Amino acid sequence: MDIPKPIIKLRQAREEAMLGGGQKRIDEQHAKGKLTARERIELLVDTDSFEEFDLFVQHQCTNFGMEKYKHSGDGVVTGSATINERLVYIFAQDFTVFGGSLSKTYAEKICKVMDMALKNGCPLIGLNDSGGARIQEGVDALAGYAEIFWRNVMSSGVIPQISAILGPCAGGAVYSPAITDFVIMDKKSSYMFVTGPKVVKTVLNETVSTEDLGGASVHASKSGVAHFVSNSEEEAILIVKKLLSYLPSNNMEDPPYYPTHDPINRMCEELNDLVPDNANKPYDMLDLINCIVDDGEFLQVATSFAQNILVGFARMNGHPVGIVANQPKVLAGVLDINASIKGARFVRFCDSFNIPLIVLEDVPGFLPGTSQEHGGIIRNGAKLLYAFAEATVPKITVIVRKAYGGAYCVMNSRHMRADLVYAWPTAEIAVMGPKGAVEVIFRKEAMASEDPKKTLLEREEEYREKFANPFNAAERGYIDDIIEPARTRFRLIRALEMLANKQDSIPPRKHGNIPL
Repeated sequence: MDIPKPIIKLRQAREEAMLGGGQKRIDEQHAKGKLTARERIELLVDTDSFEEFDLFVQHQCTNFGMEKYKHSGDGVVTGSATINERLVYIFAQDFTVFGGSLSKTYAEKICKVMDMALKNGCPLIGLNDSGGARIQEGVDALAGYAEIFWRNVMSSGVIPQISAILGPCAGGAVYSPAITDFVIMDKKSSYMFVTGPKVVKTVLNETVSTEDLGGASVHASKSGVAHFVSNSEEEAILIVKKLLSYLPSNNMEDPPYYPTHDPINRMCEELNDLVPDNANKPYDMLDLINCIVDDGEFLQVATSFAQNILVGFARMNGHPVGIVANQPKVLAGVLDINASIKGARFVRFCDSFNIPLIVLEDVPGFLPGTSQEHGGIIRNGAKLLYAFAEATVPKITVIVRKAYGGAYCVMNSRHMRADLVYAWPTAEIAVMGPKGAVEVIFRKEAMASEDPKKTLLEREEEYREKFANPFNAAERGYIDDIIEPARTRFRLIRALEMLANKQDSIPPRKHGNIPL
């Protein structure tokens, strides 16, 4: 039977559109060690689940002879698919068409899937690989970016938004990923900056490489823009899928439950010896986290940024939780500007998407010094306080060792409306450490004594006896129970079960005024 001509024409048009900028450009993309937009989507989604929209859309620009150069799809692949049988919406920028540059119609395609994701309550995933705005389109391209930004903001806290940076991302293009919830950067091929090395050289007479200005390692360790860094595009795709497994599809749903064979009552005997006898000696908080969570799986977020605080996702008896923990191995676990911002943003994300919070506390205070004070530690430290106070999801704190000063209050204390506060026998809850405290309280007494040093040591021991344990706080009802470290997993799971139906609210308002 002969195939009708319209069908033949359709098939030919579809085959041509699937090639994006053509086979030559595809070969060039592969020569750089990069995948094409469609290859990336194929890796990300369930087999044969991708439904593409606007395959035949072309730009309408006639400036500078652009009408002579048209490609179906116009540089971005958009559509819906399933990942592990969950519906998601996707856009993948196609560098083989005009370097992935954004035009008016290109932006309209992205806005369309963003609108559909929001209306249907599904995650939005952006695979970014673009040279920026299409210069020939002028203000139309800028308007397109602004339309995307507006939708990012409207979707924030309603549906999860994940950005994978798999190539260049510069100028106004960086602000859409920055508004999304998580940014993954490929170490080999991606970079992000508002102004490139040439502009920096012209304006500031400063010579800097693309990598040093906006490479993945810079944004992972210094700026905090990148939450994950991958060694390959394939790994970046795997991170997206792993991350999604902890997240609900929207803010009206609960996070996905995955059955586990890890026993609820599994004892962690090694935790009884985790905290050193010397209060000034560090230990690795990751040892505690990996021990208590299901199957030892912890998806750490922003691993290289503000390493004195740990944040990330895990499961407890199959249910996702967000973990915020001080890291005594780095800066003794103090809170500084970057740690406060990192923690606050994670807490607000978890609260937006109904993910319970577990706080593991060992904090000696806020980092002192002029650089911190002048840099705004007061304002930035208040962000973490604000985030915990505002959160209405189940919130459980375990005080492992130090809980000193204002940092005690900030790290989800009972007074920030933590639902449950547990303490290990090693917990120390006080305004400051024993040595500093006695030097303030007993300075005059020590100076008047025959042996000031001996007097201070005696008073220090007295102070330590009173506050270097959790019983004082427990007597006042600020701690719900003092627990054996080995039973931490069991007690946390029981607490989460008890709080599963928690309902809480904050006073009606348009929005709060977090100290940005």
